Order: sequence, then structure tokens, then C-alpha cells
Amino acid sequence: MKYYIEKKTSYSFDEAIQKVTEELKKEGFGVLTEINIHEKLKEKMDVDFRKYRILGACNPPAAYKALQAEDKIGTMLPCNVIVQQLNESEVEVAAVNPIASMMAVENENLGAIASDITERLERVIAAV
Repeated sequence: MKYYIEKKTSYSFDEAIQKVTEELKKEGFGVLTEINIHEKLKEKMDVDFRKYRILGACNPPAAYKALQAEDKIGTMLPCNVIVQQLNESEVEVAAVNPIASMMAVENENLGAIASDITERLERVIAAV
């Protein structure tokens, strides 16, 4: 099982970020954090890295259920979604696969929550 769900697109980098953010919203997610890896690596290490953004997405009802079932699950939240420029004409959007990441947690109460979030993230990625 892959630890991510991915799709390549011909959207521009900025269009892909906008589209994935819109699709996340349709599935009940908000973007809590946004990390611009390209800028941070330039600032901290003076290296040029491709456009690469990490979006920290959260579905509050699912996060609440998960936190009730497992108090340390916050170490694995939010669900990260990345947008990266592969080449001039191709951008990739990928999201964590919650089922794969929950395999590391020995709590069967998380299975249904992880399945639901995986299905939502699969729809998000497919719609981009």
C-alpha cells in the first residue's frame, strides 16, 4: 500500500493550489497551514528548489473523532497535501493516505475514520 494518493496535472502551479484548496473545501477540509518549501530552502540554505508547497488540511469533525479515539493522534494531524512542479508543463498533487499512516497506530477505533478521510482525499485528488 502506498503512503500517498497522487495525480499529475497540466494546471499551472498556482492553479493547482487553488483547485486543490477548492476541492478540499468541498470535502469538508480547511487548510490550516501552508509551507512554501521553495521559499524556505532559499531563505535558510540559499538553494534553489522546485516549487513545492505543503498544505496542512483538516476535516474538523474527523479530527475530533480521531482525537477522542486516540489522544496522541495529533502527532499525525493535519493531513498533508503537497503540490509540486515536476517540469514546465506538469504539476503533481499528492495527499497522505490516512489508511497507510494509521497502520502505525494500534487502535482499531481509527479504522473507519481513516477510511472516510482516505475516500475524501481520493475524491479531492481525482477532481484536480
